[in-house]
Amino acid sequence: MQYGFSKTTEYKFDQAIDKVTEELKKEGFGVLTTINVKDTLKKKIDVDFKNYTILGACNPPFAHQVLQAEEEIGLLLPCNVIVYEKDDKTVVSVFDPMTMTAVIDNPKIKTVAEEVKKKLERVLKAV
Repeated sequence: MQYGFSKTTEYKFDQAIDKVTEELKKEGFGVLTTINVKDTLKKKIDVDFKNYTILGACNPPFAHQVLQAEEEIGLLLPCNVIVYEKDDKTVVSVFDPMTMTAVIDNPKIKTVAEEVKKKLERVLKAV
């Protein structure tokens, strides 16, 4: 099962994070959380890891809609976007919100997931 979409970009790691954040904002998303996996793994278990950041993106109007339709959907929110280095390139991946429809059989969720997917695809295309 594919649960996301990826793109390799020419942006350097930090530039890619800035660009993704900017493009998310254009689509009505804010970044609620930023997890620097490299720093966290070093601090918690003293291992070296590549640059890898998880951005927890949220579009408040859509979040409100799905939370009204399905209380437990918070387990699947926010929409994660990851930025990481691979072979001297930077990869950006976005969560496919349609994945939620495989778990939750609710037509209201499907409608919102389709809309969010379009927005996240535009974000990825712009990076």
